[in-house]
Amino acid sequence: MSDLHQGGCQCGAVRYQFHAPLRDIAHCHCSICRRSTGGILVTWITVPLAAFTWLRGEPARFASSPSCERYFCSGCGAHLALFTTLSPQTLDVTIATLDQPEQAPADRHIWTESRLPWLEVDPRLPEELQEHID
Repeated sequence: MSDLHQGGCQCGAVRYQFHAPLRDIAHCHCSICRRSTGGILVTWITVPLAAFTWLRGEPARFASSPSCERYFCSGCGAHLALFTTLSPQTLDVTIATLDQPEQAPADRHIWTESRLPWLEVDPRLPEELQEHID
């Protein structure tokens, strides 16, 4: 499998690519991710910032917290990526916007203390507790 991966928003206005292996993939349960996407969790891949390129369009940006900026399509609203100053050499990309998301299974759960109590998760994946940021 190639380390070159592409993806984009639903309407096709914004496209991206990155050259990195499909690893460091996590289901995030934080309330900020839930509110910004409307989903019960968001699955992210963390890639080196230098390996990521916007191919088409300019994503809109939203500062969802003092340390995080989220990128999304201003046309269809698809949430594409997240940059945090806490890890300035990387970018988190939403797995669901990859052209082939089936190739990128998660390897862990993060922000599990914020998980919705009725959500059952894969017990084979480790869970990581983080400090509260909500």
